[in-house]
Amino acid sequence: MSRELLLLRHAKSSWDMSVARDFIRPLAARGRRDAPLIGEWLAGQGLVPDVIVSSPAVRAMQTIQAVCETLAIPQDSIRQDERIYIAELSTLLEVLASIPSGLHRVLLTGHNPGMDQLLIHLCGPDLPRTASGKLMTTAALARIELPDGWQRLPAGCGRLLQLVRPRELARRLG
Repeated sequence: MSRELLLLRHAKSSWDMSVARDFIRPLAARGRRDAPLIGEWLAGQGLVPDVIVSSPAVRAMQTIQAVCETLAIPQDSIRQDERIYIAELSTLLEVLASIPSGLHRVLLTGHNPGMDQLLIHLCGPDLPRTASGKLMTTAALARIELPDGWQRLPAGCGRLLQLVRPRELARRLG
């Protein structure tokens, strides 16, 4: 049986210079608007994750909390994993390898460049980019079909089913 990874980059964060530490940067107004759009899209598609694993950084947690609120998923069901904060590909693969085999749909929330690296690793480099060449924009969600099991995810083993970006959703809705 195949698995499905929902890969979510945190929404747009604030660059307010009064926030000295990167880890505690909150969402900007655009991020607070975009995160629920992704939750609404997931709800409309009937895509409810079996487990949610997130970076504990403030902007990532605020993003996934807004998504969960829209999906009516309790906040205490979010698993925070500090390894995801500013993680490289190898670390993200370790996080996924720790997912119990009985879980079929995982929502992983994190940061770039790791999210881009993981998506390219799983699905190859020929992926839909924005006009400016970006892949995982803020609050972008990649829906990836994977082979059975989380422990071994070699390069190219995934198939991108959808890549959803808030700006494109807003255009469709507006």
